[in-house]
Amino acid sequence: MNEPSTDTAQPTAAPAAISLYDARPFFEKALQYGVANGLINQAKLDAICVEAPKGMVQIAGYFGSEFLRPELEKARERMINLVSLFLEESCQGDVHRAAEALRDNSLLSRSKGGSDMLKKLIAMPQSSHFGMSERKGFTDDMIPHLAKWTLRPLADYRAELATRRHAADLIEAATWMAAQLDASDDELEEFGAEAEAVIRTALLIEAVGRDALPDWIGFEKTIGVLRRQPMLASDEGIVVPDELPAHLHGAVETVRQSLLADMPRILDANLSPRKLFMQTTAFMGRYFWIEDALAEIDHHERSASNEWRKATQGQTDEDALLTVFLHIAAGSAPKISMTDKSAATLIRKIRKSGLHPERAKAFIQAHAPAALREGYVELWRLFLQEAQPLLLSDAVTSHNDALALLRRECVVLAAS
Repeated sequence: MNEPSTDTAQPTAAPAAISLYDARPFFEKALQYGVANGLINQAKLDAICVEAPKGMVQIAGYFGSEFLRPELEKARERMINLVSLFLEESCQGDVHRAAEALRDNSLLSRSKGGSDMLKKLIAMPQSSHFGMSERKGFTDDMIPHLAKWTLRPLADYRAELATRRHAADLIEAATWMAAQLDASDDELEEFGAEAEAVIRTALLIEAVGRDALPDWIGFEKTIGVLRRQPMLASDEGIVVPDELPAHLHGAVETVRQSLLADMPRILDANLSPRKLFMQTTAFMGRYFWIEDALAEIDHHERSASNEWRKATQGQTDEDALLTVFLHIAAGSAPKISMTDKSAATLIRKIRKSGLHPERAKAFIQAHAPAALREGYVELWRLFLQEAQPLLLSDAVTSHNDALALLRRECVVLAAS
């Protein structure tokens, strides 16, 4: 007796689903669907056949010449693509809705709709840089760009729209945030500002409680505040303004996250702000401050003057200044006078540790009043010609000679 077979039949694999790619223009799909489903009658077809040649001639004339056959053939392609773009985008790819739109509207209006879509796209900013963004709408010099776009597919349009819309949102957000800090978009354009840089700086300014976009000095001070109070630089301290228009929150939040990612380097006290923001490639142009060379010079002059006044105590006599310079060159705290005893001590220090004339020269060049720097450098040079050999000599009589020179050239007070 034969044993029943233990083999079981293997299930037959289901045939793979076949996806058909329909390469027809969307206009053609909608038109055929409308005819097949009774949405578009013969009268409408006749109307389309009358409108199409008129539209082709108009398009050919707009982009070139309506009298050349190649131009008319290209115009036919443009018209079909413009209608397709408008129908597929406005009807969200629904052929039923597109067929109804063809039924209820003229062909030329659908073509114009596609053209208007592209003109609006081309007029949008390509960059978030204020100096490079056109804000005057579509102009005749953009027609060559429009000619190219009339032959591009919907996927290209949507990708470009997303890119340009993001740039536009950044510019709008930067303009709004700058306005809260008393700066206009005209000023941002004048300064060649980059929208993301403006947003980053505005977020920093808001975090430290200031109320205006800074010049470099103000920006540097802002970084100083953040380094002293790092909580202000945290996720809780740097926030998107509540009053910002809702449609701009996404763009600003993206920039805020990039700012938070920068924070470890911004808060690094080992990096001076000037070195980080002006000399580090990754940070150059990443933040915005108002370029005001006069303000920087004025600040530098005031800072220099403060240091100069502190060291010289307002003295302008040459002997007092030489006393200051000599102390600096010897590595001592600057003084405008000394006693016989302290002068002798200074000479011994110089002979032991050396004299560094360049320190005094650097101090003069960095802190002396600009109009007097050259003269003070020369005063110091002439003093050194005579003084340096005596101050550094190890001859038996040189100490007394050096002391005599200091009494003559510097301010050495006699013991009372």
